[in-house]
Amino acid sequence: MADLFDTGEAPIGQPQGHRPLADRLRPKALGEVIGQEQVLGDEAPLGVMLAAGSLGSLIFWGPPGVGKTTIARLLADVTDLHFIQISAIFSGVADLKKVFQEAKHRAANGQGTLLFVDEIHRFNKAQQDGFLPYMEDGTILLVGATTENPSFELNAALLSRSQVLILTRLTLADLERLAQRAERELDRALPLDGPAREALLEMADGDGRALLNLIEQIMAWKIEGKLDTEGLASRLMRRAAKYDKSGDEHYNLISALHKSVRGSDPDAAAYWLARMLTGGEDPRYLARRITRMAVEDIGLADTHAHRVCLDAWETYERLGSPEGELALGQAVIYLALAPKSNAGYAAFKAAMREAKKTGSEPPPKHILNAPTKLMKEQGFGAGYAYDHDAEDAFSGQNYFPETMKRPVLYQPVERGFERELKKRVDYFAKLRMKRD
Repeated sequence: MADLFDTGEAPIGQPQGHRPLADRLRPKALGEVIGQEQVLGDEAPLGVMLAAGSLGSLIFWGPPGVGKTTIARLLADVTDLHFIQISAIFSGVADLKKVFQEAKHRAANGQGTLLFVDEIHRFNKAQQDGFLPYMEDGTILLVGATTENPSFELNAALLSRSQVLILTRLTLADLERLAQRAERELDRALPLDGPAREALLEMADGDGRALLNLIEQIMAWKIEGKLDTEGLASRLMRRAAKYDKSGDEHYNLISALHKSVRGSDPDAAAYWLARMLTGGEDPRYLARRITRMAVEDIGLADTHAHRVCLDAWETYERLGSPEGELALGQAVIYLALAPKSNAGYAAFKAAMREAKKTGSEPPPKHILNAPTKLMKEQGFGAGYAYDHDAEDAFSGQNYFPETMKRPVLYQPVERGFERELKKRVDYFAKLRMKRD
């Protein structure tokens, strides 16, 4: 299903031919929507709700141009509810009070209200709480739309009374169907050859409304024949990639980069690094996160990896963009191909847990210094074995608090340099048992 674009109605008196293409192609029924089968299909959440006649409050979470407003409007038609649309960007407390009063009046006359709130995450906590009593008593059926993660942006109380439905970017196949629908509406084919048509769909970047706006521009051109990809690119600017340096995309992409490195996929790692850089991410932030990956996921399996990251960071500081970004790219590829171990990371976290549990326990007396006579009399330093004087330069003495059972924190893996470290750990463990 899917023609998902959030345009309003044409102004009263405006000629039909002058209406924006996106408005002219607005679906008249849910069955006309292109895409979003995961929400609208017969066995999908909305399909099941409508079949059962039990539509509840909803939160649509998804990028722009995928149909949040369109679906909300069609839901009002299907359920015979009065449709009211407001935007959290332009509405305040007074506007909400008016909407609620009108909805109560409507309810008293037997008419329900579907209140669609665009950018609902823009309302503050108090404003979000204001919806709750009207949702609970049935005055309104709330449908909120947000491009931000509801888990972080919406109150728990509001989320508990709503079902979150995720709307996704339109696929290239969805966009092609939308383009064909536009050609039928305009009664002419796009003046593009095959590769240029594919390039146009990619320019829309999953946004149906953006595609229709681009098509409307192209159809207004006075050209003969068909444009190729180069001709199209010279007339149209590629749509900027969706990227919010402080929002979901920032965290989604850095997660994708980190997991690609951890998964030893240099191609995917290079791709996600490039996505973040082209989206405008600060290369210094990336340098810091890349260095963390070396410490967390490679650790002692390749002790050179950490150095590669620091050198790349320093190279970027000296060269700047774009030349210095190449060093970051090479560091990411190195990390992806390096042997992986989080044993050091896990050992440190385990040590931190032990430290919190036994933080008041003193070191054993035999490893404490005794600079005064009193301290010597109290047994400080008594019985300390100087390891260099012991066989194999290893005394095997206990260095944990005397009341603490010796834990095993560092467990190296059989990969990279840690394979050698594991041999040493096992060697000292055998010596310790022998000394004991």
